[in-house]
Amino acid sequence: MSPEGQMLIGREALAALRDSGWPVDSVGGLTLGADPISYAIAHASALEAEAGTGEMVRSFTVRKEAKQHGTGKLIEGPFQAGDKVVVVEDVITTGSSALKAVEAIRAAGGEIVGVLALVDRQEGGRDALEAAGLKVISLVTAADLLPLIPSA
Repeated sequence: MSPEGQMLIGREALAALRDSGWPVDSVGGLTLGADPISYAIAHASALEAEAGTGEMVRSFTVRKEAKQHGTGKLIEGPFQAGDKVVVVEDVITTGSSALKAVEAIRAAGGEIVGVLALVDRQEGGRDALEAAGLKVISLVTAADLLPLIPSA
């Protein structure tokens, strides 16, 4: 959530989405893990659009449960039915959070084009998502990170 982290993650995640070739109208996922990432992606896309080098991508949040008051919506933000959506995850472990978000987004009329995670812990979550017919991109894996941790 730091300014430096927002800039780095927003730019790198947006670049990964652009490189994937996936058509993307909006990004979002289950609160709280996906929120700062999807907001950073949207911000990075707005900077690209302002510079004339890309299209804006909207971000939204998927609640864990519908609010008991107000609109009672599961999805908050500028998501629109018909959007081509990339579900965002901070870390993929089992894949259950992403699958919960996918279910809510599909129920609201979104078309899931893939899942983007910052880290794939390589504990079966990617396999579960792919078994559900979802394409998955991760910026790094546990195998990428473990060698960087100093041994005790």
